[in-house]
Amino acid sequence: MHRKLPAAALVLAAALASGCGAAARAADPVASAGAGAASGAVVPAESPSRSASPTASPSPSPAALPLAGRVVGIDPGHNGGNFSDSGFINQLIWNGRESETCDTTGTETASGFTEASFNFDVATDLRADLIAAGATVVMTRQDNTSVGPCVTTRAQILNKAHADVAIDIHADGGPTWGRGFTVLEPVADGPNDAVISSSLQFGSDVRAKMLSGTSMPESNYDGTDGLITRDDLAGLNLTTVPKVLIECGNMPNSTDAALLASSAFQQQLARAFTAAIMVFLTGRSG
Repeated sequence: MHRKLPAAALVLAAALASGCGAAARAADPVASAGAGAASGAVVPAESPSRSASPTASPSPSPAALPLAGRVVGIDPGHNGGNFSDSGFINQLIWNGRESETCDTTGTETASGFTEASFNFDVATDLRADLIAAGATVVMTRQDNTSVGPCVTTRAQILNKAHADVAIDIHADGGPTWGRGFTVLEPVADGPNDAVISSSLQFGSDVRAKMLSGTSMPESNYDGTDGLITRDDLAGLNLTTVPKVLIECGNMPNSTDAALLASSAFQQQLARAFTAAIMVFLTGRSG
């Protein structure tokens, strides 16, 4: 969930940040290597609730894999440890246009399934699908127990990796009556000027694959036809690689919540994102 904070909330965040101690922070993420990546690259462990995707038999040669040589960035929003360190996540950062907090805890369903967990589950499935297609995958966090990193650091990780495309995975905390997904696209503000056109194209690809590959409808309370531009998020303002952020559904809505908590639907989302990335990078769906 990424909603714009009122000015009063930013003042409170600054006060909290001033009392922040030297709490343990998340380690710098390490790029996970896909097929064809350099030997010796560290591949993060899968989420305990996930099993590795089966390997095709016989395995295709690296040259035959459609995403061989491509770098894809995945930013699973928030982090499970954010709940334990408000001083750190409430510190103010500059997002390219204005101040926002380093991060937030995110939203959750009525039953307590957190957005942080959802984001990481989908990211883990997506990572496996992309590696199977030959991509090198860079994750901004490697677990769902650490704190952060800040949204500015997440942007830097993907920029420094020179990702060919990147996706920020979220779920929204909208009104209980509202349903559906929204693709958030960047507005030109300097650092991201060179990737606005490509980001809008990728956003269109993600929207199309969400509609054709999942059962989640377009949002009926935010954006237009499942799309909206945002200029208040560091991840979009500071990106130098093509990128969008997707709110995959609305967690306070009971119908959306049931889908978002389902492993089958999470895997459906990962396949849709993989298909969108494939179209964007290669012009073909598979």
